[in-house]
Amino acid sequence: MTEAGSTKSRQRRQLLLIALLFLLPVALAFYLYYGHGNWRPADTTNHGELILPPRALPAVTLRGPTGSASERPFDNAWSLIYVGDGSCDARCREALYVMRQVRLALNRDSDRVQRVFLYRGDCCDEPYFSQQQQGLIRLNLDSDVGGRLLRAFPAPAAESGRIWLADPHGNLMMSYPSGVDAGGMLADLKRLLKLSHIG
Repeated sequence: MTEAGSTKSRQRRQLLLIALLFLLPVALAFYLYYGHGNWRPADTTNHGELILPPRALPAVTLRGPTGSASERPFDNAWSLIYVGDGSCDARCREALYVMRQVRLALNRDSDRVQRVFLYRGDCCDEPYFSQQQQGLIRLNLDSDVGGRLLRAFPAPAAESGRIWLADPHGNLMMSYPSGVDAGGMLADLKRLLKLSHIG
């Protein structure tokens, strides 16, 4: 073999070796995930349950207990939402407490998150809300537009005791079961706010 042929052969081997170095990890990952390895990551990093695909909440105008109107209440901020009866039983108060504490724990990012109580029926225990839940947005669902909004939630939103999370574009994207660990919700929100350039 000539010296030129030997050099070309060596260059081809080097090129093939470099290509293998890049392609082998991809092939191995593909095999483990889709092939006979059947490997899947054990856990996800989020603590809430993702809503896939996210559900767009309709743009509605709802009224609060004093008759004040809130137009497009889920735009421009991350929203922690609780849906329940206006009387707000112990489970409701526990959820609202968790929402309040998580928002406070966000410190300087707390202004990027709002708390919303969507209720049906008569509302509310005013001393409790004025003393314990300052800043909570309360909106009545007892109207046609309220019913339309409620239908956008995975059923049955009002009976589940869940806390819902909507992004600043009004997309319902995550939920937390009744009795959720506040630390997990806080970790999720910190991660979302760090990665998000909206809201």
